[in-house]
Amino acid sequence: MAGGEKKKSGGGGKKKEVKKETGLGLSFTKDENFGEWYSEVVVNGEMIEYYDISGCYILRPWAMSIWENIQTFFDAEIKKMKVKNCYFPLFVSPGVLQKEKDHIEGFAPEVAWVTKSGESDLEVPIAIRPTSETVMYPYYSKWIRGHRDLPLKLNQWCNVVRWEFSNPTPFIRSREFLWQEGHTAFATKEEADTEVLQILELYRHIYEEFLAIPVTKGRKSELEKFAGGLYTTSVEAFIPNTGRGIQGATSHCLGQNFAKMFEINFENEKGEKSMVWQNSWAYSTRTIGVMVMVHGDNKGLVLPPKVSALQVIVIPVPYKDADTQGIFDACAATVVTLSDAGIRAEADLRENYSPGWKYSNWEMKGVPLRIEIGPRDLANNQVRAVRRDNGEKTDISRVFLVEQVKGMLDKIQQNLFDVAKQKRDACIEVVKTWDEFVKALGQKKLILAPWCDEEEVEKDVKARTRGEMGAAKSLCTPFEQPELPDAWRRLV
Repeated sequence: MAGGEKKKSGGGGKKKEVKKETGLGLSFTKDENFGEWYSEVVVNGEMIEYYDISGCYILRPWAMSIWENIQTFFDAEIKKMKVKNCYFPLFVSPGVLQKEKDHIEGFAPEVAWVTKSGESDLEVPIAIRPTSETVMYPYYSKWIRGHRDLPLKLNQWCNVVRWEFSNPTPFIRSREFLWQEGHTAFATKEEADTEVLQILELYRHIYEEFLAIPVTKGRKSELEKFAGGLYTTSVEAFIPNTGRGIQGATSHCLGQNFAKMFEINFENEKGEKSMVWQNSWAYSTRTIGVMVMVHGDNKGLVLPPKVSALQVIVIPVPYKDADTQGIFDACAATVVTLSDAGIRAEADLRENYSPGWKYSNWEMKGVPLRIEIGPRDLANNQVRAVRRDNGEKTDISRVFLVEQVKGMLDKIQQNLFDVAKQKRDACIEVVKTWDEFVKALGQKKLILAPWCDEEEVEKDVKARTRGEMGAAKSLCTPFEQPELPDAWRRLV
């Protein structure tokens, strides 16, 4: 992987050595080798570091800050819905895990087990949670007795472990990942149905408003729904370079299946015994990986301003015989002005790097806006702003600095979404026949096709399309449906 190390400054008070070469370029391009490009970008962009256990990654501050920005929004929104945060243990007893047959069958290959303590074998192995339905619901049964105990709305921010898989990919497929998981119980199905869609809309907001990624809201097929649940809704993203869809987040209606298994009953207002209706919903650090894949380019990361840890980087550009201290002071003052206005800004005042090296460094890290201040800018009481998304350069008077920078950040956020949507929409292919379906699949298209929603047909499609790149997989039935020709309508 390419990545230059900085040179040490000279000793004894001598002039500091300036790094001439950049050494920051990527070895692979996004179009020619997407997988290797992605691996390089997340490391060189300081998002992750590889760990000595396969499928596990260190999330560096640059990535964690993005997660925290999303978390801050979502946590505030679910609290408006009267959802309360809690925390349940990481470990699960086998008896509880295996209580819901369909559920555990769906997760069985991924469950990691603790079998030893020191040198001694455990009498009963303990599972590490792949998800927390079976961890939490025995206690819902204990806490819910009457209709006044409902609704019960809990969420936890935690890690989960899913062990058995191939082709680990940072953020997208990892053995341990961070997520939030909400678990709610209601007296009626109508309440549960309403919340499913409320949460799904929040997930859409995260992707489209924060990460600038277009998604499709819809319902999963019976084959692809959450194991043990009644139905699953999701937001689905698409990566044009690979022709693959990525499940962005899910909001499940569990129905009364888990309530039956775990005896989560309550006495209703008429004094009758009833089972609760339950939901579970989650999004994970996969969101970050999707963002990198959609927006990143051959210079590195491209971060949307709403989630980037740093929205503006200010870089001094002193020339020979320039008023270096004056330029540095102007940079520091610019940061103060922007920070006071609520803009996340810093100055890169390191003297042992050239301005060009700094440009490449911060482009690799995807900072949305770069501000340069040189002798001419100092003399004219202005700054030069350079957008990361399209490279556009604009001279801005320092008198209107805050107003102009805020406007540019808004434009960057919107442009990232518009460009991503244009690319996604260009890949959507409406097909009417099997031949059209196979052709579109070979062209890495996102296919919109009439669908009977029969499990055996879905399995057959997977079998008939299986190849080197994998098989076709249904993403969802979109809630927004196009008008179908009369010839396609089934008689009921």
